[in-house]
Amino acid sequence: MAEKAVPDNPIEAVHTAWRADSARLVGALTRMTRDVELAADFVQDALVAALEQWPAMGVPDNPTAWLMTTAKRRGIDHFRRAETLNRKVSELEHAPPGEDDMTDLESAVDFIEDDVLRLMFLCCHPKLSPASRAALTLRLVGGLTTSEIARGFLTTETAMGQRISRAKKSLSNAGADFELPTGEARAQRLGDVMAVIYLVFNEGYSATAGEDWMRPALATEALRLARLLSSVARDEPEVLGLQALLELQASRFAARLDDHGEPVLLESQDRTRWDQSMIQRGLVALQQAEHLAATGQPVGQYFLQAAIAAQRARSEHAENTNWRRIAMLYDLLAGAAPGPTIEVNRAVAYGRAFGPEAGMAVLDALDSAALRDSPLVPSVRADLFERSGQHRMASETFAEAAKLSRNASERAVLRRRAAENLAQSRHSH
Repeated sequence: MAEKAVPDNPIEAVHTAWRADSARLVGALTRMTRDVELAADFVQDALVAALEQWPAMGVPDNPTAWLMTTAKRRGIDHFRRAETLNRKVSELEHAPPGEDDMTDLESAVDFIEDDVLRLMFLCCHPKLSPASRAALTLRLVGGLTTSEIARGFLTTETAMGQRISRAKKSLSNAGADFELPTGEARAQRLGDVMAVIYLVFNEGYSATAGEDWMRPALATEALRLARLLSSVARDEPEVLGLQALLELQASRFAARLDDHGEPVLLESQDRTRWDQSMIQRGLVALQQAEHLAATGQPVGQYFLQAAIAAQRARSEHAENTNWRRIAMLYDLLAGAAPGPTIEVNRAVAYGRAFGPEAGMAVLDALDSAALRDSPLVPSVRADLFERSGQHRMASETFAEAAKLSRNASERAVLRRRAAENLAQSRHSH
């Protein structure tokens, strides 16, 4: 493992160590204390101590080991004060040397990463709501601050702090097991972990509300978690599929805004700005998933969505996209993970592959009650009207979609397309 560069600035060094290793620290302390709330508190105390001490004493040679030792000392002090828990003091004090100070991180990396995986599964415990799972995962595994998470999900820092605190208490009260689940429970929880990562990425990729078109910090953190999950669950094709999907989607970030910061839709993007290293990582992960699938292991929505994204990534120009292949993959995806959003995307694919009328037919067959407050259905319908030359209908429907959007950048795009189609309609008459 390559040696990490430690910043010279003490405060920057604290934040760098926290972001890089907080999940490992919380995971290790949770394994020792069997209490995620206590573990998070001890690690937080170590962070505060570093902020206080490093500017005066200098940055230690191994910041992570310093934080771990300090956090464990906080834990030992806590349990010493609680006389009925002396057994836990002994467990902490007699931990193996490599586990104690974490001075040899390279030799301990597999063990540490196993702790992180346990922590991810714990954060996605069935006792928690999906929103709480996402918040707790970002806080404990992602290392994001409460204020960063609150900004990402458009709530106050106080409200987000309360949500995270309630989630940790819920896990403690439920006596949640830190051990990795097995069998059917593992499969279910793994699906929950992937769902949380995917939720976070999507919110970063296309923000549902607010001023910004994207929230790159959320998407980048989700991609990091997907890479981490695939590194410790290498035998799961769906996990590799999730990583592949996020790599391929994230490769477009630089092309999704123009030089003026305005959103650029997929088919208009300058594909030379797509990140080729991410595309290659995504295609490699997808290939690994395909090899596992060939042995009979089941695949699902993430693998299929990655296969769809790969079709786009392999096309140098938008007009060369194999839409018939994408439509076929959406048919499979609709069977594997049926839902209104998949159907809307299938309508887009059918509209490109077989003509606007085919796309309209998919939309007309959709029960869109779950999406009635979303701009998704009218924006796709408007696009199909535009492609069929019905510019007045397209203008009216884009305007309808704009009224439903809670994201300022998306709203601006929809209004612009409404105006363009209105002008086209007037010009044609």
